[in-house]
Amino acid sequence: QVQLVESGGGLVQAGGSLRLSCALSGGTFSRYVMGWFRQAPGKEREFVAAISRGSVSTYYADSVKGRGTISRDNAKNTVYLQMNSLKPEDTAVYYCAADRDVSGTGVKAHEYDYWGQGTQVTVSS
Repeated sequence: QVQLVESGGGLVQAGGSLRLSCALSGGTFSRYVMGWFRQAPGKEREFVAAISRGSVSTYYADSVKGRGTISRDNAKNTVYLQMNSLKPEDTAVYYCAADRDVSGTGVKAHEYDYWGQGTQVTVSS
């Protein structure tokens, strides 16, 4: 049974940084495309970033492009999301997800097979 566990969320002031981590267990991490999504109160879950199995390709939502960096360490079964210059509108629960199918777009939530429980990120103004 694949499990994903996020960590690294918290309260940060606007302009600050956070690094989120997501550890995968119960599966072969290197076989999955990994993604980060977020959901703010009253809003739909939205794509943030994704990374291919071998880290060759990365994808970002326009809202985080230039401020966010997704990376992975296949030896540690962990994917990371570094977020800089945080804004209050970045406040959300952040979820990591794993996709077994490498032919997907990587940006659509329904393509992902496994999800973590989420970690809260709150950015104060």
